Amino acid sequence: MMEKIRKIWKIKDLREKIVFVIIMLVIFRLAAHIPIPGINTENLKAFLEGNQVLGLLNLFSGGTMENFSIVMLGVAPYITASIIFQLLTMVVPSLEELSKEGESGQQKINTYTRLATIPLAILQAFGMIKLLSQSQNDIFVNLNIFTYISIIITITAGTVFLMWIGELITEKKIGNGISLLIFAGIVSALPRAVQNLMINYNPSQLYMYLLFVVLALITIIAVVIINEGQRNIPVTYARQMRGGRSFGGNSSHLPLRINMAGVIPIIFAISIVLFPSMVAQFFVNHSGFIGRLANFTIKAFNNQFIYGIVYFVLVFGFTYFYTAVIFQPKKMAENLQRQGAFIPGIRPGKQTEEYLQKTMSKLLFSGASFLAIIAILPFVFQAFSGSQSLVIGGTSLLIVVSVAIETSKQIESQVKMHEYDRV
Repeated sequence: MMEKIRKIWKIKDLREKIVFVIIMLVIFRLAAHIPIPGINTENLKAFLEGNQVLGLLNLFSGGTMENFSIVMLGVAPYITASIIFQLLTMVVPSLEELSKEGESGQQKINTYTRLATIPLAILQAFGMIKLLSQSQNDIFVNLNIFTYISIIITITAGTVFLMWIGELITEKKIGNGISLLIFAGIVSALPRAVQNLMINYNPSQLYMYLLFVVLALITIIAVVIINEGQRNIPVTYARQMRGGRSFGGNSSHLPLRINMAGVIPIIFAISIVLFPSMVAQFFVNHSGFIGRLANFTIKAFNNQFIYGIVYFVLVFGFTYFYTAVIFQPKKMAENLQRQGAFIPGIRPGKQTEEYLQKTMSKLLFSGASFLAIIAILPFVFQAFSGSQSLVIGGTSLLIVVSVAIETSKQIESQVKMHEYDRV
């Protein structure tokens, strides 16, 4: 392990990239502790502790909501915009054509996503202020129209700032920037979680703590298995004659990962599963059908059984959805045919495409089911322990382990590229 770290540190270009990423994450954590003026943070903390949905959001943002910081929304608006445009790409012909144009088309879609992030951040900031102002905790010291507008502008600017930092990190190819920001937010909350665990330690519940440690280890092992698991499709290259010389004829393999989507389905599922309860919070005081529907929604999502089922379905569904976006069997079949390669026993072209799609569907069912089961595993444990922190811990482990694996892979690939360049 130490030998690998020394090898990475000796490569100047890679060392500079890693240092840059660390600096960006430090800047993010510093921004998370810069509060917006005019907020009673003590009353805000009390309100968040009594609200399950907002308390979960606060944990994943690394305490940015608790501090009512300038980056309190984190990258949630950007994630929402990404989900919207990935859905639109599948149903709007013009966007679908853009996605097929390669890097230039993807850059245009990314630009649209960035632009959509701004109005979404404004709406979410407005909704958050409206929700907090309706509480009985006197969170805002003096909320007038000027304060309203200035807070919304500040929060929106903070979201755009994090979006920019995330893209800068992604450009360095040391992991996905948005995922690393979420990773940093979760990790920053771990010391406080451990401190609270030690303060509230009850010797009579020692077996529960041990069981939770075992559950955490199982989750880590399972996430590693589904991230590393793949099926190698054998590929043979046809022998060709050029200038009296023979080329090709060798064999290779095409790796199909069990979980191509990585941690993205978890992030998408968390963003969506929290949305109904947040919206319902605005209408709890309304009379008539709207008020009854809002109260029903909040009670339903506070029910861990319903919450777990919805979470399971979303993780399962988003795994299929995101894989459909990034896995292109038609393009893979065309590339194989262009290179004079074929899968033994399968004709090039349409049959190869159908074979790849069928094989990926079988792998994907296993991967999506496994990921969804691991995601709700802490909910099952909570039914016996009654601790909300266990649910958060399980979901956090999924994200932390997946992001750590993906980041380490990208660093290793850059080390190998550097070694090839030296040769």
